[in-house]
Amino acid sequence: MKEIAFEWVDENRDRLIEISDAVWGFAELGFVEFRSSKLLSEELKAHGFEVERGVAGIPTAFVATWGSGSPVIGVMGEYDALPGLSQKPLPHKEPVEEGAPGHGCGHNIHGASGLGGVLATKAAMEEAGIMGTLRFFGCPAEEMLSGKVWMVREAVFEGVDAVLSHHPGSMNTAKLSSSNANNAAKFHFYGKTAHAAGNPEQGRSALDAVELMNMGVNYLREHVIQDARIHYVIEEGGGQPNVVPDYARSWYLIRAPERDQLEPLYSRILKIAEAAAMMTETRLEVEFVKGIYNKLPNKVLSDLVLANMRKIVPPEYTGEEMAFAEEIAASVTPQDKRDSLWKTKRPGWEKLLDVVMDRSVPEDWNEGRVSHGSTDVSDVSWHAPTMEFGTTTYPLGLPGHSWQIVACSGMSIGHKSLIFASDVLAASAIDLLTKPELLVKAKEELEERKAGREYRSPLPPEAKPPLDQWAE
Repeated sequence: MKEIAFEWVDENRDRLIEISDAVWGFAELGFVEFRSSKLLSEELKAHGFEVERGVAGIPTAFVATWGSGSPVIGVMGEYDALPGLSQKPLPHKEPVEEGAPGHGCGHNIHGASGLGGVLATKAAMEEAGIMGTLRFFGCPAEEMLSGKVWMVREAVFEGVDAVLSHHPGSMNTAKLSSSNANNAAKFHFYGKTAHAAGNPEQGRSALDAVELMNMGVNYLREHVIQDARIHYVIEEGGGQPNVVPDYARSWYLIRAPERDQLEPLYSRILKIAEAAAMMTETRLEVEFVKGIYNKLPNKVLSDLVLANMRKIVPPEYTGEEMAFAEEIAASVTPQDKRDSLWKTKRPGWEKLLDVVMDRSVPEDWNEGRVSHGSTDVSDVSWHAPTMEFGTTTYPLGLPGHSWQIVACSGMSIGHKSLIFASDVLAASAIDLLTKPELLVKAKEELEERKAGREYRSPLPPEAKPPLDQWAE
């Protein structure tokens, strides 16, 4: 049955690459991925899937369904880009358009590999007479705006027995680490304008409030748990220096390993913002942007994915591809690569210092660890056994969210990651469809990892997806 799926991927290789490259070229930001979402959903529709668009009140979110009965296997695909990372598929920095978005996390491959995996699984099910249901979840805005948490709140993932997902990376992994929960909020301060020299006493500076808040949060950093993270940008700081700004805005992202560690930290930051408003006699409005949970890994699914990776075997690279990889790898200093590998805590990481493209498939070493990053895959993982695995798409040591990743995601090295991941997704989905004991064990593990805890949406009931984030 798996050979049927592999044959489908091989026969449709060019089309999958064409779709990935098209999404790479669209490079659309979160919640405005209109062309990317349409391309993926139309392709699924053309292959017999029933498509429901605009789920959870998000125009670019969709669910495509094929088959009937149990089990119900879900595959996720993402397709949002990052601001300011435009880059040609070259091993040196050269944007397609200065300041434009780019796929610095490889989500063009993410969506296309999910598409390839689910369509190949369908082909195998049809030919071999396998019963069950496939659902492809078109998931927008993973970067910062967390489309999946809104989809989870609206029960879009209800009834699925297991969920698989692929994400480009620098290693072939199926991690058992958790991830940080997070909240994002914007702090709007409103003051009074005045001539900064002639009538400063009449002004109330919203920018002062933003800066005082930032100062207070910076003092707070000494008194938070070690694994917490607090990031911010000032989105609006005034017009010109001789006018006291009557409006200013900052955007914060706060992370911690567990929701019950995050909430008290977020509350303290709210108090600091209120104090800044009091000190400056400005008015504060807090706009809650989104919140997500920490991830619950699943060893049953991790072992399954790794076994399929080893059977399929990661791709090899041509001399031209290795020359590309070596040149782009040289954009990172040896010390930065060392630090990057050290942070993985992978056993024997020192042996990878001279490796450019990692083709190995190691046993996972991350059980019990918490990634400092966050993902809205986490909220799905509380509702069904979930595994998002990685495949090698770019050289070891490259920074995430970078022009280097954009370049690799738009050329043949990225294409090989896409095809490999499509095969792994299909093989793993077929195992879950035909081996019911795997689903039983995966669900039992999920309940064990929950340890009696219940998921409660981190989103306020009145909150709506921030669809206008890029309207300005």
